Amino acid sequence: MEQPRIMMVDDEADLCRLMQAALHREGLSQVQTAGSVREGWELFERFSPDLAILDIMLPDGEGYDLCRRIREVSRIPILFLSAKDDEVDKILGLAIGGDDYVTKPFSPKEVAYRVKAQLRRSGVYAMETEAPAKPKTSTTIGPFSINSEETEVTKDGQDMELTAKEVGLMACFMRNPNRIVSKETLYQTVWGEDFYGADNTLMVHIRRLREKIEDNPSSPRYLTTVKGLGYRFQEK
Repeated sequence: MEQPRIMMVDDEADLCRLMQAALHREGLSQVQTAGSVREGWELFERFSPDLAILDIMLPDGEGYDLCRRIREVSRIPILFLSAKDDEVDKILGLAIGGDDYVTKPFSPKEVAYRVKAQLRRSGVYAMETEAPAKPKTSTTIGPFSINSEETEVTKDGQDMELTAKEVGLMACFMRNPNRIVSKETLYQTVWGEDFYGADNTLMVHIRRLREKIEDNPSSPRYLTTVKGLGYRFQEK
């Protein structure tokens, strides 16, 4: 059977990459992305997807608008991604033709499973087409583990709800355990930009990451600050 084609429309490039990696691990390699309503419609016409994953808040409109337009010509499964968890938003998403609604932050693995379930229901994906399971490898430091694709982090075996940037920071730290990692290195690695003038941005993300990984964020055990040099991630 031909590989199902999946379209994802979200203006967060890091999140798109995480979802592409998660879907690839589940044997779904035909994944293309767009970052706006206009680009999403152009991709829909060109790619003819079997399933669409739509963010609600897009730079030039809402995923609801794109869903309505798709529903005029197609009955493919549509999954909504949204930072809004209000019941009214969920009802609206399903009422205009959505098949599933997932609130951010979410586990890419869970969304990948939801995608597979929707594809099976629509009859374009069969169990026997799944790729053989590959041995899973991960890096573990203390209670934390990160998978080989550096897309998912667990603590004590439980999935952590981290943003794409937070996963990127953890990946950088766990590649350099017990070493001082400079602010410049973190920003260039995770953001792909020069660090100049971005100190406040990095500090905010470090603070939010500590709130998720530390038992007591005000007295961190794992992610410590080395004054004037950067940060150190260490096993306790």
